[in-house]
Amino acid sequence: MGLISGMMTFFFGDGRNVVAETAHVFRENAENGAVRAASARSDSLAQFAAEFVHPRRGVFDRLVDGLNRLPRPALALGTIWLFVMAMHRPDQFRQGMEGLAIVPEPLWWLMGAIVSFYFGARHQVKAQEFQRSVALGLATHQGQPAAPEEARTNPALQDWRAENAD
Repeated sequence: MGLISGMMTFFFGDGRNVVAETAHVFRENAENGAVRAASARSDSLAQFAAEFVHPRRGVFDRLVDGLNRLPRPALALGTIWLFVMAMHRPDQFRQGMEGLAIVPEPLWWLMGAIVSFYFGARHQVKAQEFQRSVALGLATHQGQPAAPEEARTNPALQDWRAENAD
């Protein structure tokens, strides 16, 4: 009986677990591995978010953005102005429409392509800026979930975690 109790004390006594300590040499602790993997994912998301930080724009960039906002309202107001001109000054309106009637068809196709590419490119830029802002918002809100209220106020649980921290 002394031999068995001596062996049990050797393997499991004195607050040590030789079997578990030996197993940790050959196989990682699954819980610690999961913590490291979560930390790596969080760090990579933080790095990804840092790539999408929106730098401050200079005066020139803001000026060009302001100029890029002008064509749509100008087209809308110009179309409304054509109706006003048709009612207010029909002779000038007729002369303008006669001038447009003599514009060759390939020039109209070219004008349509230019306007389409302008608005298409603007739409793509705005969509990419939106995606960048969504990625930044998600990355800044990624993090460790808050500990439950019980974990913060339970001293026995805090002591147990302090003793079993690896």
